[in-house]
Amino acid sequence: MIASMDAAVCNPSLGPSSSSSCYVSSRPSFCPDLRRSSVRLSSEVFKVKIGRLERSLCRSSGNKLSAVIASASQTSVSDPISTPSRNDLSDSLKKSNEASLILIRHGESLWNEKNLFTGSVDVPLTKKGVEEAIQAGKRISNIPVDMIYTSSLIRAQMTAMLAMTEHRQQKVPIILHDENERARTWGRIFSEETKKQSIPVVTAWQLNERMYGELQGLNKQETVERYGKEQVHEWRRSYDIPPPNGESLAMCAQRAVTYFCDEIEPQLFIGKNVMIAAHGNSLRSIIMYLDKLTTQEVISLELSTGVPLLYIFKEGRFVRRGSPVGPTEAGVYAYTGKLAQYRQKLDEMSH
Repeated sequence: MIASMDAAVCNPSLGPSSSSSCYVSSRPSFCPDLRRSSVRLSSEVFKVKIGRLERSLCRSSGNKLSAVIASASQTSVSDPISTPSRNDLSDSLKKSNEASLILIRHGESLWNEKNLFTGSVDVPLTKKGVEEAIQAGKRISNIPVDMIYTSSLIRAQMTAMLAMTEHRQQKVPIILHDENERARTWGRIFSEETKKQSIPVVTAWQLNERMYGELQGLNKQETVERYGKEQVHEWRRSYDIPPPNGESLAMCAQRAVTYFCDEIEPQLFIGKNVMIAAHGNSLRSIIMYLDKLTTQEVISLELSTGVPLLYIFKEGRFVRRGSPVGPTEAGVYAYTGKLAQYRQKLDEMSH
């Protein structure tokens, strides 16, 4: 185990039920320092500028740990809804300092179907995976989405795009291309109204599935026969033992959680509602951070393909709400008054 039992791990957005915002656990200390002069996603399509967001993390006094949020300036990528009544709804969500975080593991891929180790190989969805993504979209169709983050792999991007075809918000997800000046210029949108009806999609390799090294492309059953059940289980389910020339879960967690803290959490902090479409291990890593899981707890965590998980970020804390049950059920939207109001407004505007 990488971390000692008394390792100090901090998360200013996730205090336990008590007033303390940092805690002591056996989780590895990969929570980064979030002092950032700016976070910027620049594109001619959308621009995000978060002013000075400073966090003084893990100030400890004996066993007491504290976190201080210094300042955060609010900006906008795109309003969740464009009409006046919808803008009012969006504003009310942000004023409450409440935001939704949706996590979706991609639907079944062609290599999932063939029982092959996929890892960082870029494989698309099967027909079943496409349907899983669509069903995931139906489950979240009444939950606000302002920004989408996916991995750089096509199966996660397909899942995000297909899910949003079912959203009642009826905005168009647009992948941001900021890799060079030509990409920024060629992807420019010249209609302000069209921008308002769009959702920025940010792709990041840090959210990729963990790299399985020399196991990638191998049949899982044949790998067990070659190396033995115990060895393959150790590669797949241990926290800090990587497969040959691959990543361990700990290594995957280091990049995924760092990216979440640096780029995604600040968006939630200013009231943006975020969806992340990614992979089993990168999402397990993020859930480990959100739910304060130990290294032993996370290795037994299983995530179903195409089943979204909902978290509510409010007053500096994440609260897990399970999986939304679909557009015909009201239960999930009663988790907070703001989500219930959002759904009610969508209902009113559809008539």
